[in-house]
Amino acid sequence: MISCNQARVKEYPRYKDFPQEKKLIADLISLDTALFRYPFRIAVRDSIAIVMDLHNPDYFFHAFSLPAWKHLVSFGQRGEAPNEMLSAETFQFVSLDSIWALDANKMEITRWRIIPASSIASLDENIRLDKTLIRALDFAIMDSCFLIPDYLGECRFHQVSRTGKGVAEVGKIPTEGLYKEIALPALAQAWRSFINYNPKNDILALVTQLGEVVEIHNLKDSTLYTVFGPNGEPQFQIAEGKGVPIGIMGFSDVQVTDNYVYAVFHGRSFKDINKSYEEGIEPEDGGRWIYVFDLKGNPVRKYILDHAVYGIDVHEKEGIIYATDVNSEQPILKYTL
Repeated sequence: MISCNQARVKEYPRYKDFPQEKKLIADLISLDTALFRYPFRIAVRDSIAIVMDLHNPDYFFHAFSLPAWKHLVSFGQRGEAPNEMLSAETFQFVSLDSIWALDANKMEITRWRIIPASSIASLDENIRLDKTLIRALDFAIMDSCFLIPDYLGECRFHQVSRTGKGVAEVGKIPTEGLYKEIALPALAQAWRSFINYNPKNDILALVTQLGEVVEIHNLKDSTLYTVFGPNGEPQFQIAEGKGVPIGIMGFSDVQVTDNYVYAVFHGRSFKDINKSYEEGIEPEDGGRWIYVFDLKGNPVRKYILDHAVYGIDVHEKEGIIYATDVNSEQPILKYTL
């Protein structure tokens, strides 16, 4: 009886396709200066846009004034000094005086403030993260804490105080497979997910970088909706204690609006990616689909894009999606829904 219970695995709902499909054509946004190496994330609030450049040699973040897209200021200088950043994983643009950035190498979250009239960005707060969190790669902001995915496989994400201390562990990896305890860190690496939280409806969404899994947590009533796509959960092999991906590149960004969850999907297999490199061809980087789900994980719509994009910022009421294209010399795109 014990053996049978251990062999039993939980199965999650599947989606096969989307009831609606729509093709979108991008408007290319012209910038007054060339800054980017790898524009990974974008966020627009009021008349300010911030673009995060993952591989910029000087600054990780660049602010622009809208609608002219005039460069205002670059901040988050790369370096080892106390007020500099070793890396930038992502950022959250809440308001002009509340721009939060995550540095995984320093295990630090910083808060910045932009003064548009003076073209100044000031560093107002440094929060050192608890070392037990290992290497945080993403985060979401709540009123009194941060939510940070777990990378040891012991839970799904951590609730972390505004002083950087772990408060609670929440959930578990929704795998349908069976793994020994020693494989949990490798499992957590394979299940690396991008997250986003909407304080208006108290919804947290996670999408897997590998495979095709969407998790939607309603933190108001503690309900969880987990759905698998046709490509299933992340696939990997164990090599020297690490998870080596063998399936597909899945999602690269997610955003929760008041009514839906939007996620950029790649869907390219590592076999095809490796084959391109072997043939001396640089594979396209990014996803040509934006998947839309309702707040219970039901598929609603698939947007088919004319560019491969990485990061998105959805403005549902205005019917606009801003996106970044790491393959192009004109990397900032605007889609009208």
